[in-house]
Amino acid sequence: MVEKKSKEEAFDCPVGAFFKEINGVFGKRSPFYEHMTQSKVEFLKGIRSLVDKRIEHLEKKRSTKTAKGMTKIKVE
Repeated sequence: MVEKKSKEEAFDCPVGAFFKEINGVFGKRSPFYEHMTQSKVEFLKGIRSLVDKRIEHLEKKRSTKTAKGMTKIKVE
């Protein structure tokens, strides 16, 4: 069974804590918050492009393997 860590033992991501603090100060209507939200979208789009390229590569690799199938040769 996994034990829960006490508050003193818990570690927070310093970057996440920074943005949480900034959002608390400026609020969700600030230009900063809008930029950070857009940066999250752009980051995810970048990840999606990497995944799409990998899928494309694997599908191309699979199609070349199936194209190299066996050929029956008649022997006399």
